[in-house]
Amino acid sequence: MAEIIEIRPLTINDYRQLMEAMKASYKNWSGSLWSPNAIDSLIEKFPEGQFVICSDQKIVGCALSIIVKYDDFGDNHTYAQITGKYSFTTHNTAGDVLYGVEVFIHPEQRGKRLGRRLYDARKELCEKLNLRAIVFGGRIPNYHKYADSMRPKEYIAKVKMKEIYDPVLSFQLSNDFHVKKVLTNYMPDDLQSKEYATLLQWDNVYYVSENDFKKRITRSIRLGLVQWQMRFYETIDEMFMHAEYFIDSISAYHSDFALFPELFNGPLMALIESKNEAESMRKLADYTNQIKDKFSQWAVKYNVNIITGSMPLLENDALLNVGYLCHRNGHVEKYEKIHVTPDEEKFWGLKGGRNIRTFETDAGLVGVLICYDIEFPELARILAEERVQILFVPFLTDTHNAYMRVRHCAAARAIENECFVAITGSVGNLPQVENMDLHYSQAVVFTPCDFAFPFNGIKSEATANTEMILISDVDLRLLEDLHFHGSVRNLLDKRNDIYSLQLKK
Repeated sequence: MAEIIEIRPLTINDYRQLMEAMKASYKNWSGSLWSPNAIDSLIEKFPEGQFVICSDQKIVGCALSIIVKYDDFGDNHTYAQITGKYSFTTHNTAGDVLYGVEVFIHPEQRGKRLGRRLYDARKELCEKLNLRAIVFGGRIPNYHKYADSMRPKEYIAKVKMKEIYDPVLSFQLSNDFHVKKVLTNYMPDDLQSKEYATLLQWDNVYYVSENDFKKRITRSIRLGLVQWQMRFYETIDEMFMHAEYFIDSISAYHSDFALFPELFNGPLMALIESKNEAESMRKLADYTNQIKDKFSQWAVKYNVNIITGSMPLLENDALLNVGYLCHRNGHVEKYEKIHVTPDEEKFWGLKGGRNIRTFETDAGLVGVLICYDIEFPELARILAEERVQILFVPFLTDTHNAYMRVRHCAAARAIENECFVAITGSVGNLPQVENMDLHYSQAVVFTPCDFAFPFNGIKSEATANTEMILISDVDLRLLEDLHFHGSVRNLLDKRNDIYSLQLKK
């Protein structure tokens, strides 16, 4: 018959079984064990914080905790101080940290991941109560074997690198706790640890302070990607009619963002009388401020943040490829294409910009990389260092192979930087405009590849080479969970000790 494992609240009637399991767990412990009064006090003050784990209804382990206002103690505290000399008068329901008082598993039951279940129960409680972290002082019971040859800091480093095994610290590190510092005289009776302890912490990524509560993203963010048909327009108002149609449609789906392609306004070059492509592109820049203002009005009118793709802009006689983030509150911010392709420089005279940054919106922290920029992983990593959540990539590609460069690089950036990447371009032919006659696009929303995401890293994709909008929901909370608990953690595991990436000012 299979063993039945159960986690349930601790009651005072469990005291005898609790002590039996605790005595077995602390055979070499020189200090005192929990009294009935102490256990009763914990249960009375904070019943939901006291768990036991049972095997076939017999208690084989427990996890005890209190809530504290951590700033009242700080990192330099002792076990006696944080527990109110074991009276638990320090328990504060208005506190912000779940403080671990005790965890143990009967030695005969170890190896069954029962301790992990207790820690998971604590984490669930921490999230449920909206506490910012779990903190506790952890014993290092094997340290006495190495105390003559190394300091605690060196011992901890070797445990982290798995050069030394410590039955407590090794387990805690494997359960996503990180060492904040070494505590001295934390628990005077702990002779095995030489009275040292590790101050360990697990951060609740879902925690929201009272001041930030209104800013919390508690829903999926909806993206609207415009796969734009290149066509001849007799006037700019014709182009505005099509653009507003798409924005209206995206708004009808209650989207938070609308993304347009790179140089979607290229058809207007057919209206310009000029001798060459470079001159046409410069004259196309005359429309940019008008288009920006129109999109900003629509962002407010249709209640959607609009990423305007890109347009040429003349600044100090340099022709840049820029776009605008038109917030639905009326605020407008500019982004620039950093890398221009050889043909863009040769035929149009475009120059690369210099500004790379993230943008704070009412629906998350976003960044924009225009087309060729997505093929330079350093740019996306710079944005990722600022914890960008959604990376928008408006592009313009003429052939299938050019599109595949953008697509594969965008997919890689989503994995590398633990973010969503949304790409879209234009479709159709434009024979009236030199060097902008062919277009290939398939709009896609890419995700990281982990258990909470699609296995192939594709949230949704449009029909290739068809004018349409792609609507897709992304859950930003999954990114925070991935950052700390993913199968791999690209940002946390980056070897900052041997290499770094720096943006030159």
